[in-house]
Amino acid sequence: MEIFELTDGVVVLRAPGPADVDRIDALCQDPAIQEWTTVPSPYARADAESFVTGYVADGWARGTSCNWAVRDAADDALLGMVGLGMEGAGSAEIGYWLAPEARGRGLMSRAVDLVLDAAFGRLDLVRVSWRAYVGNGPSRAVAERAGFRVEGELRLGAVQRGVRRDEWLGSLLATDVRPRRVGERSPAAASGNEG
Repeated sequence: MEIFELTDGVVVLRAPGPADVDRIDALCQDPAIQEWTTVPSPYARADAESFVTGYVADGWARGTSCNWAVRDAADDALLGMVGLGMEGAGSAEIGYWLAPEARGRGLMSRAVDLVLDAAFGRLDLVRVSWRAYVGNGPSRAVAERAGFRVEGELRLGAVQRGVRRDEWLGSLLATDVRPRRVGERSPAAASGNEG
C-alpha cells in the first residue's frame, strides 16, 4: 500500500520515521499510555525503533496496517499515534494514543475523523471496529464522538502483556451517519436551505 498523509489544517497525519524514534520513546514512558495500550512496559528506545522501522514500515508495505503520527500542523510536533489494523474482508480496527500535553484539545477526535474519512473513502472499507480496556473513558469518548456504536463489554476479553482484562468494543459502518465536525456545515446549510 502506498503511504499517504492526511490533514485538516490543525493536525497532520504522517507515517512516523526514524527521526521520530526519540519522541515516541519519550511519549511511551507516560503511565497512561502504558496502562491503556499494548505498548511494551517498561518501554525502551529499541521498542520505538522496532515500531517505526518494523511494524509501521512493514504494515504499509504489506497493506496489513496504516499507522500515522499525529502532528500539530503549526509546528509539526509529534503528539500521538493513530492507526488501522486491517482485519480482512473490508474491515479494520482503529487504535490511538495521545501525549499528555495534547489531551483535552480535540486533537485525537480530529485525527480519528480524518482516518475514518480515509477508511470509508480511499481504502473502501465497510466497517471499522474499536476496542478499549474497560475504564479508558477518554478513548471511549473519542470513539463515541466519531459515531462508533459501543456494542458491549467482553469480560476478560483482552490480553495485555499476559494479563486478561475486560474490554469495550464498538463498530462504525460505512453506511452509518457520522456526527458533523465542529464548524462543518450541514448539506442543507451549504446549499442555503437551512433556516
